[in-house]
Amino acid sequence: MKIVLQRVNSASVKVDGEICGSIGKGYLVLLGVGHEDTEEDCRRLADKIINLRIFSDENDKINLSLTDVGGDLLVVSQFTLYADCRKGNRPNFIQAGKPDKAEELYDYFVEYCRSKGKRVETGIFGADMKVSLENDGPFTVILE
Repeated sequence: MKIVLQRVNSASVKVDGEICGSIGKGYLVLLGVGHEDTEEDCRRLADKIINLRIFSDENDKINLSLTDVGGDLLVVSQFTLYADCRKGNRPNFIQAGKPDKAEELYDYFVEYCRSKGKRVETGIFGADMKVSLENDGPFTVILE
């Protein structure tokens, strides 16, 4: 599982011109699922994200978690995180999980985050999505 996590002041995702998910302060989570990924990987990474301390405290030190600041999550599926560009000029996606498994784990990740008390908005799995965000910092982290 690969995640690109962006700390945002706001983020939204549109499908067919309509907003289907939108948050204020929190994290935009771009989530890619690989062949070998499991529900345990979902739980481990979700717990890491929820507890990751990358928001600034009153002394401007990076010391607060998503929970500490009352932030939300916008989770967007992104199989292209598994792009292999080592050969040629056209990426291959052989390491990306099959769509049915990827959607199952994507849904599990979202529901697990919700079970931890987080407000979670989403895109639409497999859709052509347009993502907008105001990156705070910018602060971007890659997790696997």
